[in-house]
Amino acid sequence: MPRALLLSGDAAEELDTMYPYYRVQEGGWDVDVSSRTMRDIQLVIHEFDPNSDAYVEKNGRKLPVDVTWAEVDVERYDALIIPGGRAPEWIRTDADVRRITEHFFARNLPIALVCHGAQVPAVYGLLKGRKTACFPPITGDMENAGATVIDAPDVVDGNLVSCRGWPDMPQFGRVMMEVFSKSVNSASA
Repeated sequence: MPRALLLSGDAAEELDTMYPYYRVQEGGWDVDVSSRTMRDIQLVIHEFDPNSDAYVEKNGRKLPVDVTWAEVDVERYDALIIPGGRAPEWIRTDADVRRITEHFFARNLPIALVCHGAQVPAVYGLLKGRKTACFPPITGDMENAGATVIDAPDVVDGNLVSCRGWPDMPQFGRVMMEVFSKSVNSASA
């Protein structure tokens, strides 16, 4: 059975995290959640309030962790998922997050980036020359990292599939599973 690694931490957006988490399982995959420690991740809910210029945040569900970043054996996984929210801005500073992310890019394995999730590979220079979607306010950051930002719900660039955020989940989930399945099918052929 193929296995995905969901790389995240506290303040990951709940829908950005839970939708891909359940979608890959629905598609017949196992998924392990990885974070800095084995403590449950505190997810957050981002809402758009007409009385606020930015999204507002409140605590959401907690997500159990299966493996710490330091203990991740990258060879066990067929795909990587990096959800959005505020987690990407701080998890990207961890050496093991870099090790894990670079492994998937170097081996051309499927990678799903949701919303702010693109911040993780961008800071390592891994999006240079690549197409990605992202949360619109970080478009300049992605362009400064050398990426071409596409304003669409399901952007595919080879092994990379991305979206702008949780409102894109219906389109993104379908395309994510196509990219993931294609990779596993070609690896077993």
